[in-house]
Amino acid sequence: MSASPLHALAEASGLLVDWVDVAGQPRQVAPDTLRALLAGLGLRADDERQCRDSLRALAAQPAHAPLRTAQTGEWLALPAAPGTACQWQDEGGQRHDVRVDADTRVQAPPQPGYWRLSWGADSLAVAVAPQRCWSVADACRTSDPHAWGVALQVYSACSEGDAGIGDAAGASDWLRLVAHAGADALALSPVHAPRARHGGVYSPYSPSDRRFFDPLHAAPTHVLGPTAADTLEAMPALRERFAHLQAPPWIDWNASSAAKWQWLRALHDRFDGADAGVHADFLRFREQGGAALADYARFAARDHGDDDAGVHVFAQWLAQRSWSGLQREARERGMGIGLIADLAVGFDPAGAEAVAWPQAALHGLVLGAPPDAFNPEGQVWGIASYAPRGLRETGYAPFIELLRAVLRDRGGLRIDHILGLLRLWLVPAGAAPGEGGYLRYPLHDLLNLLALESWRHRAIVIGEDLGVVPPGLRADLAARGVLGTDVLLFCRDEDGRFLPPGRWRIDAVATSSTHDLPTVCGWRAARDLDWRERLGLGSAAQLRAERAARRAAVVQLRAACGSEGVAEGDPWLDALRYTARAPGALALLPAEDALALGEQPNLPGTVATHPNWRRRLPQPLPVEPLQQSLLAFADARHGARAEPLA
Repeated sequence: MSASPLHALAEASGLLVDWVDVAGQPRQVAPDTLRALLAGLGLRADDERQCRDSLRALAAQPAHAPLRTAQTGEWLALPAAPGTACQWQDEGGQRHDVRVDADTRVQAPPQPGYWRLSWGADSLAVAVAPQRCWSVADACRTSDPHAWGVALQVYSACSEGDAGIGDAAGASDWLRLVAHAGADALALSPVHAPRARHGGVYSPYSPSDRRFFDPLHAAPTHVLGPTAADTLEAMPALRERFAHLQAPPWIDWNASSAAKWQWLRALHDRFDGADAGVHADFLRFREQGGAALADYARFAARDHGDDDAGVHVFAQWLAQRSWSGLQREARERGMGIGLIADLAVGFDPAGAEAVAWPQAALHGLVLGAPPDAFNPEGQVWGIASYAPRGLRETGYAPFIELLRAVLRDRGGLRIDHILGLLRLWLVPAGAAPGEGGYLRYPLHDLLNLLALESWRHRAIVIGEDLGVVPPGLRADLAARGVLGTDVLLFCRDEDGRFLPPGRWRIDAVATSSTHDLPTVCGWRAARDLDWRERLGLGSAAQLRAERAARRAAVVQLRAACGSEGVAEGDPWLDALRYTARAPGALALLPAEDALALGEQPNLPGTVATHPNWRRRLPQPLPVEPLQQSLLAFADARHGARAEPLA
C-alpha cells in the first residue's frame, strides 16, 4: 500500500510522521507504528480504503468546538455578516453590546473570564485569558524578586505518626524551617490520589486521579486535633506498628499504606462524635465535591476491595484540609508563594480519572519519551492522558477541572513534562519506547486556559521543559509567563563548559538538581554511574567513558565556581551558591541537596531494581548542614548577581 493515504490520515489526526531526534537527526515513523497509533486514536488505517474513510470521518466533525479560547483584546472570526449585532455576557450575567466588523470579527473583552458571545440565534462559549500567567513578581509584590524555596519529596519527610509514609505534618516542619530562613516557596512532589497499592511499586507520577489527593499524606492531627492522636493511642498494636514503620530509611509502601488506612478508618468510625463545627465543615466539603467526589469515592472503594465509599470521602476531606491549612500557614509566615503543587503529566489508564472522562481519555496508548542523552533506549511511562480531539469535543472540561483542582489553595504549580502541551510521545500499549510517535496538542488553547486559571487562583506556573524540546516552544511558554526549568548539570555551552549563572535564562526557575537526576554530592561521587554499573545499564566501555567525562566535569564546575567568586572551600555549598546566583525570579533547592545527600529519589529506567520513591530523609534532620545550605543559598540569592544577557 502507498504510504501517502496513511501519511495524510496521520497528519490530519495530529500525528507527526516526520520528527527530529535529540541529536538533530530527522526521523520518520514506520507505517506499522502509524497504524497502531491511529487505531489507538479510533481511526482505522489497515488499507487505503480505511485511510480514506477515516479521513472523511475526520473532515465531517463539527467545525466549532463547545469552547473557544482567546486572549484579552484578541479578534475572533465569526460566521456572521459585517455589522451583525452581538452580545458578550460575563460570568455575573452582565451584557456588553458589540458588532461584527468589516472583516467579520469581534474583539474579545478586556477582562479575563469565561464569557458567552451571542449573535442572532447562535452563541459561543469563550474563555478569555490574560496575556500571561500570574508571576513571581505578582506573588512577592516586587518588581525585581529574588525569591527562593526548597523542593521536597513529601513521602520522604518524617513526622510523628506518619506511618513511615510522609504527610502534610512532615511538610509543615519543612515549611517552618524554610520560612524562618526567608524562603518564599515550598515545592511539593505530586500528592495525587494513587491506585490501591497491591504490588509494592509506587510512583507519585503514576496516579489514579490527579483531581484528588493521596489520603495517606493527610495529617489527621492537623484537622481533628487531639482526637486523632487519642484514637491512635487507644490502638496500641497499631501505634507500635507505626513506630516500626517509621524507623527504617526506606519506605515499605504496602505495609505503611495498610497501617495508615487502619488509622483513617478508625477515625472515620468515630467521627460522628466529632466537634459540631468540624463535622459541619466535612458536610460542606462533601456537598461542594458533588458528583465528581462521589464518583471518585466509589471507584476508590472498589479499588481497595471494599464497599465503603464514605471513608474515602472522609479521607479526601482530611487530605484537602491538611494541605489548605499548610498554605494558610505559609501566608501567615510571610511566604510570597507558599506551596507549589506538582502536576503529573498523565494518569493510570485504568484509574479513576480515566473512568471519569472516557470520551476524552486515550485508550490503548501510553505516554513515554524517545531516546535522549540520559535515556538512550527511550522511556515508556505506562500512563495515559487525554486525546486532543477528546479535549476539544468536551470543551476542555477535563483540563479545566484538573487545573482548578490542583491550583486550589496553592501559590504555584509545576507542570511535569510541559512539552506535552504541544506534543506527547505515544506508544501502543506493550510496545517498545522507540515504536511510538508524537501527537500534536492545541498549545494555544491550553496555554490560554492555563493563564486564565493561574490568574484566578493567583498562582505562578513552572514548566519542566527538559528533554527533546521542540524549537520555539520555550519562547512560546515564556511569552505567556510560564517559567522554564534550568538545572545546574544541563546549563553548559556547546563545548560542555558550565555557563556562568548570569547566562542562565531569566525566565526559568534555577535548581541544582531534580528528582530524576543525581544530587550535587551524588553527581560528584558518580553515585548514579555506580548504580548503572551495578544494574548492568550500559556497556563497560560506555561507563568508563562516562566516568572519565564526569571527573572532567567535576573539575570544570569547580573552576566555574572559582570564576564566579563562590568557591569558598566546600564544593557542595559552592555548587548551591552558583545555582542560586541565576538571574531568574525564583530558585529552588532540592531537600536532598540541602542535606548534602548522595542518593537521588528516582533513577529513570528502573522499577524494582533501584529504591525509587522510597528514600526517607534523615531523622532527626541534621541541623548543621541544613543551616549551612539554607544560609548559603539565601545569601547567594540576595547578594550580588551577575547581570543576565540582553
